[in-house]
Amino acid sequence: MKLATYSTSDDPSPGVGLVRNDEIVSLAANGIEGDMMSLLAGGVDNDAISSATAGKTGLPLSSVILQAPIPLPGKILAIGLNYSDHIEETGSKTPEFQMWFNKQRNCANGPYADINLPVVSDKLDYEAELCLVISKRCKHVPVDRAHEVIGGYFCGNDVSVRDWQIRVPTFQIGKSFDTHGPMGPWLVTPDEVGNPHNLDIRCTVNGEERQSSNTKHLIFDCFDAIAHLSQSFTLDVGDVLFMGTPSGVGIAMKPRSFMKAGDVVRVEIEKLGYIENTVVPEDGATVID
Repeated sequence: MKLATYSTSDDPSPGVGLVRNDEIVSLAANGIEGDMMSLLAGGVDNDAISSATAGKTGLPLSSVILQAPIPLPGKILAIGLNYSDHIEETGSKTPEFQMWFNKQRNCANGPYADINLPVVSDKLDYEAELCLVISKRCKHVPVDRAHEVIGGYFCGNDVSVRDWQIRVPTFQIGKSFDTHGPMGPWLVTPDEVGNPHNLDIRCTVNGEERQSSNTKHLIFDCFDAIAHLSQSFTLDVGDVLFMGTPSGVGIAMKPRSFMKAGDVVRVEIEKLGYIENTVVPEDGATVID
């Protein structure tokens, strides 16, 4: 099933709804309380949700504001150099070990919200990625049990400020600007996705195809990632993993092609839907609250 975090113009507080065709049915209005984090922590009960929402009408999807499935994750972790064609286009060597970095959770952004073109850089790039969310607190998870701790999958764009990313050994700041982690449009539960490692993934900018691949080309797959990370530290409910991007990023094009104000970038993944974001100039005003 597809579960979305959403709000309305009348009620800005986020709720969770079941996406069914072109409508969204509130879970709270049908006796299932809590946000997406608490829903994951309690275990998503597909049968209970289906029973509670059977025959119930909802709101048109077009009338609500979809937010990131997990609006403020505890951790956002992203893996680099995880598709062979992307490694080739960057001139890098295939990593012997998984290469992870943090995206600060403040970068989390809605599936159709605007992306900031930073005041401090014009080197703004896109990276279409498969995302997953952890649903059980876990440590030392073997590969063959990693599927047990995945709550669902969704699309992500690992938006990158390239000059800030590459001028220091760690990627964290260049990957963590506000608004630079759009996700969604909803969480799709594992039973509906089936095999996460055979999904077409695509990115367009202003309708022009830039990336086209399939998650079967991941070097380290979703289960490898969980097994590896959980050897080091505990993964918590609501943690989000970005699983890497295929070839076609702007920095590797000849000539390089970075996103500009007004550009519309779309990431779509088979079975998961799509996210689409417009680039807008950042408001550079000082904020001290």
